[in-house]
Amino acid sequence: MATTAKKRAKKFTRLPRGANGGIELLLIQSVDNLGKQGDVVEVKNGYANNYLLPQGLATVASEHHKRMVDKHRAKLQEIEQSRLKDLKDLAKLVGKQSITIEANANEEGHLYGSVGAAEIVDSLKQNEITLTEDQIRLEGVLKELGLYTVRVHLHQDVETELKVWVVPTVDADAT
Repeated sequence: MATTAKKRAKKFTRLPRGANGGIELLLIQSVDNLGKQGDVVEVKNGYANNYLLPQGLATVASEHHKRMVDKHRAKLQEIEQSRLKDLKDLAKLVGKQSITIEANANEEGHLYGSVGAAEIVDSLKQNEITLTEDQIRLEGVLKELGLYTVRVHLHQDVETELKVWVVPTVDADAT
């Protein structure tokens, strides 16, 4: 049984080290502020083991994987270009949107709560546009009634803007 434990221990310690002592990985997908698909990057152990590897964004930068990427680089670029085109089409669609979010507010226009990325994503889902909260780039939560221009970050090369109207909730009892 001791040999099995040693084999398991070896399996987890075999990640290749880079020149600076970090883990050397090959990116399967482009990662913001790190690199593009097919790049070999060096990251800290925790970032590799807790985010990049479990999310399927990177793999171990073995010689075999590097050769495979070189061999299929043209196909990977074609896939990435197709993905970029789809994201640019989505950006055009989002840029044409103007969404309205109702919120409770006082007479001066200050909201009792706030409007954040979650509410914007939910409102876009009603228009059959699916985004994630981290793609909505707010400079802070929206705390007053009015019109806001919100940045939407779809890819490191694709950004657009979205018009968000925050209006007071209409009381059904008031009529």
